[in-house]
Amino acid sequence: MTGKASQGEGDRQPIVLSIDVGGSHVKVLTSDGGTERRVVSGPKMTGKDMIAAAKTLAEGLTFDVVSIGYPGPVRQNRPLKDPMNLGPGWVNVDFAKSFGKPVKMVNDALMQAIGSYDGGRMLFLGLGTGLGSAMVIENVALPMELAHLPYKKGLSFEEYVGEAGLKRRGKKKWRQSVSDVVARVKAALQPDYIVIGGGNVDELGELPENCRRGDNTLAFKGGFRLWSDRALVI
Repeated sequence: MTGKASQGEGDRQPIVLSIDVGGSHVKVLTSDGGTERRVVSGPKMTGKDMIAAAKTLAEGLTFDVVSIGYPGPVRQNRPLKDPMNLGPGWVNVDFAKSFGKPVKMVNDALMQAIGSYDGGRMLFLGLGTGLGSAMVIENVALPMELAHLPYKKGLSFEEYVGEAGLKRRGKKKWRQSVSDVVARVKAALQPDYIVIGGGNVDELGELPENCRRGDNTLAFKGGFRLWSDRALVI
C-alpha cells in the first residue's frame, strides 16, 4: 500500500479512507471518489488481519486520514471489546500507528447513521449479521447497543432480527419480528424518522410507518463526514 498523502495546503479537506468493517466483508472507499473495494472478513478475522486486508485494498489510493466503522462499542477511537461476529485481538491494536495516519473510529452502525442523517431526531437500525443501532439528535451522534436487550423467550432483539434469526425462522416471521422491534424502539426513543439499513434491509417488503430504506454505501459518507462536518458532535 502506498498510503501516500495528497498534496495541497490551506483549508483543503483531507482525503479520507473510509473503512466499513462488517461480519461478512471489509469495504473501503476514499472521499476522492473511485469504486468501492471489498474483501471477505468472517469469524476468524483479527484486528491485525483487518489492517492487513485494508492496506491491501487501499494499495495505490491517495489519502490523508482514516475512518473506521467498527462492529462493536468504541470509545476514544478504540474498541472497548472484541466484536461478536469476528475474531479476537482488536482492543489493544494501535490503528493510527498501524496505518501511519490519523484515525477516527466509531461504531459501524453510527457511521452509517451519520451518513444517512438529514437533521432532527433520527434513529438508525442496521439489519445485517446482527442488529446495529444509533441515533443522531440535532447533530449529536449517539452510538447505541440495542441488539442485546432482552426480547422474547430469553432471547435478544438481535437473535430475532439478525441474520441468524432470518435463517432460523424464515422471512415471514422475521419480517413480523422486525416490525415489532421497530415499533418498540420507536415508542421508547421517539425519533422524528427511522432509517433501516444493513445488508438484510432488502429482505423487507413494505417498511414500517415513518421509516425509510437506508443504503450501505452511506457508511462511507459517514466516514467522510467524521472529518468534514464541523457541526457534528461525536
